[in-house]
Amino acid sequence: MRPLRAAVLVPAILVLALAAVAGLFELAAPAAAADRGDRLDRFRELAASRLGLAQIVDTDEPAEAFREIYALLDDEIVENLASGGPFASVEFLQDRLDTFAEAWGGASLRLVRTSGVLVGAFMLDERSPANSVRVYGTLRGEPALLSALYREGRPSVHGGGADGTPLVITWEGTMSGWGTRPLRVEWLRREGDRLRAAWSTAEIFPEGLLARTWSVRGAEVRIRYEVRYPGWAPGCEGQTEQEDVYRISPAGVARVARRPIEPWHRELHVIVQRLTAALAARDESTVTALVPDRGLRGRLPAGLQYAPACDAREGGGDAVSVAAVADGQRPWALTFRRLGAGWRLTAASPVLQ
Repeated sequence: MRPLRAAVLVPAILVLALAAVAGLFELAAPAAAADRGDRLDRFRELAASRLGLAQIVDTDEPAEAFREIYALLDDEIVENLASGGPFASVEFLQDRLDTFAEAWGGASLRLVRTSGVLVGAFMLDERSPANSVRVYGTLRGEPALLSALYREGRPSVHGGGADGTPLVITWEGTMSGWGTRPLRVEWLRREGDRLRAAWSTAEIFPEGLLARTWSVRGAEVRIRYEVRYPGWAPGCEGQTEQEDVYRISPAGVARVARRPIEPWHRELHVIVQRLTAALAARDESTVTALVPDRGLRGRLPAGLQYAPACDAREGGGDAVSVAAVADGQRPWALTFRRLGAGWRLTAASPVLQ
């Protein structure tokens, strides 16, 4: 009879063990759901108080002010990655992030899988320097946050696919009234377990880049942007801009092309600056070279200075009217024409008031 009892006992033990495991899963599932609910509730509380929207725009340490918000998002993503299965899919995670974004109102929380990792592009407010790109992957065999960048503007993720295209991040600021906006472009490169910004337009434009258009196609980055120079004025048409093309390779990033757009305007204002400086210094040889008409030269006041304003192109564009002021801030209109030797002053007169 002992063999019979043993045969009955073993299946009974297995049934009890399986029931216990099932019970643990049943307990764990509500606990995980409760954690997710708690996180969303806490996120809603922060959204209701707009934690930090004023803090983040004004503070010297914006990442610290938003630390709790990002910790909630990190926990949500890492926990679901650890759960595996459908919970670790981009579709499920994005659905969860959409719920958080709705709670905040106006936030953009986008997640993409690229270069073997998950990259989150999180914007809580365009004006904030604490918007973030966050990279999630595996660290010592466990899902984890690998890297985090904090910048101003709306982040977007480009490339980084299985075809080997570089992973590029763009940060777009608020558009100005004349169609340009702050832009920062960064190339992220993997180093060990982390990704870091291996190149940034901030290195080339330390005072900021104001772009009109840009594109990222594969390993090529193309940017058209404002150029500031004497004679530039905000919001005016026909001013000089430039378009640069950069190419990303394993060796680094190189500028492969630069194209000036409306270069005549900067060239014109080089002449305007030379003329006003020569008048002030009583440099007759330079004034003679830039003002061919002797009678016109005799009428020009020594204190003539350029006045910041939009220039007016006349006729087919070979003549341009430039605003100026003389002693006592009396306004003048200067007409320059493009002649064989370049831009020359051909007419000038006070403006009646």
